[in-house]
Amino acid sequence: MAAFLGVEQSLTGRRWVGPDAEQERLAEAMAQLTRLPGALCHTLVRRGVAPEEAAGFLEPTLRDLLPDPLVLKDMDKAAPRILAAAEAGQRIAVFGDYDVDGGSSSALLICWLRAMGRPATLYIPDRIDEGYGPNAPAMRKLAAAHDLIVCVDCGTLSHEALAAAEGADVIVLDHHLGGETLPPALAVVNPNRQDESGDLAHLCAAGVVFLLLVELNRLLRTREIKGPDLMALLDLVALATVADVAPLIGVNRALVRTGLKVMARRERIGLRALADVAGLSEAPRAYHLGYLLGPRINAGGRIGKADLGARLLSTETPAEAQAIAEQLDGLNRERREIEARVTEEAMAQAEARGLDGPLVWAAGEGWHPGVVGIVASRMKEATNRPSVVIGLNEGEGKGSGRSVSGVDLGASIQRVAQEGLLVKGGGHKMAAGLTVAEPQLEAAMERLAELLAKQGAGAGGPRDLTLDSLLMPGAASLDLIEQLETAGPFGASAPAPRFALPDIAIRHARRVGESHLKLSFGDEMGARLDAICFGAFDTPLGPRLESHNGARFHLAGRLEVNEWNGRRSPQLRLEDAAEAGSD
Repeated sequence: MAAFLGVEQSLTGRRWVGPDAEQERLAEAMAQLTRLPGALCHTLVRRGVAPEEAAGFLEPTLRDLLPDPLVLKDMDKAAPRILAAAEAGQRIAVFGDYDVDGGSSSALLICWLRAMGRPATLYIPDRIDEGYGPNAPAMRKLAAAHDLIVCVDCGTLSHEALAAAEGADVIVLDHHLGGETLPPALAVVNPNRQDESGDLAHLCAAGVVFLLLVELNRLLRTREIKGPDLMALLDLVALATVADVAPLIGVNRALVRTGLKVMARRERIGLRALADVAGLSEAPRAYHLGYLLGPRINAGGRIGKADLGARLLSTETPAEAQAIAEQLDGLNRERREIEARVTEEAMAQAEARGLDGPLVWAAGEGWHPGVVGIVASRMKEATNRPSVVIGLNEGEGKGSGRSVSGVDLGASIQRVAQEGLLVKGGGHKMAAGLTVAEPQLEAAMERLAELLAKQGAGAGGPRDLTLDSLLMPGAASLDLIEQLETAGPFGASAPAPRFALPDIAIRHARRVGESHLKLSFGDEMGARLDAICFGAFDTPLGPRLESHNGARFHLAGRLEVNEWNGRRSPQLRLEDAAEAGSD
């Protein structure tokens, strides 16, 4: 397909890709059928929405999209056992992961049990001392003091650890890729078990736990008992879904959309305190969950006390919420400093090794295991290749990886572990973790690169820039932005719509701060629009657009609302540009 607007190489070195002829036809048909703006129709078509499906897509409801919990294997065992434990007053422990999904999943179950009048013990393992998931000493200790242990966001591959929980029943509620055999548990509820259909593979662990709670409330209704309010818990599901970078498709989209509305009510004191310390003063959007709240909750598990996130999300004490929120905010600042140093060292190492292969990786002595996943994400974004970053300590490395679209990193890492080159490893398509003995490091990464290459990793250069459609400056209104938002929320597998504004004359351009660029531009019809490009002077965009000398450009970016001194106006978040007429 020909490059969009003929842009084979933009100022940032990317090829622009727009809608093909069939997408154009469908968008035009949708506009005629629905009377929706053309820009919104192009966005919907890009997401695979047929013209007759547009109305339903723009107003997704849980009633229509929530699956029957019993479609998940072992749900028929897990829900009755948890309900029986709650009704009999048995001792229940919740063993969770230390990230946002694990903390949210733990809080969901703890809050439901508390509403039923049953307290539960929270156990979150220390990232450094215990590592990810259940371990035998912890499970043995919990089993000695509890009748039921529920592992959330972990446990699917923990055969030995779960076997150590003698005398207690164990239930696993997880979403990580399963192995050929299941661990010794009463129930393993996981849409990514190998014997599952995969229809719900996009759920994060909090989504799985929420389905369990739906089934628990259904069981209560059969006894004419009203269960806890599940709608009030959807803020936790939304937070986990976005922060765990789960695809915002299907039921996930409805969960997040509804959860954002719940969160806007600010009824959960832990999230309210965290929003305040993070400076979040507007109604939350998916962006805020992923980039403001999520990183702060994660900071506890990364470099602080592992259970801080789960405690914040489940507390009912305002003073505790405020104290934990402030502690997490401080830990997040410390995490950013550590991350910056490790990123610089990792990128230098990866560049020396070469960025052209199917895998970009780096390993360093003393790199904090709590930041290697974030650094891997930074490397993946910079290179458009699956990336793995490993912290070495006393002859062993613990690492995290992040993948690109279309490449299943979790399955490949699990394969390398099965072949004996890794101590352990697994995850899901876009993110995974691993432990490796230092002498095996080079061989393990070489084998992982081979497996990823077979999936097509590293075949391309700089990623293409995908654009929804053309947009003229005069069409970029506040009304259009509000209508585009109905196609959201935007995030993983559902990127915010991006438009190309063709043949633009720049009226004003000035540097803002150290590296940002503010623009004002218009068209021949007299329309005018402002734009902001963050980090422009760290790329070729800033210098070229600032010294435009009357040249005309194609601009590409996303529309947003700029609020300043009580005034709201449309603005382009500029991401790329190409000289018009030079293609």
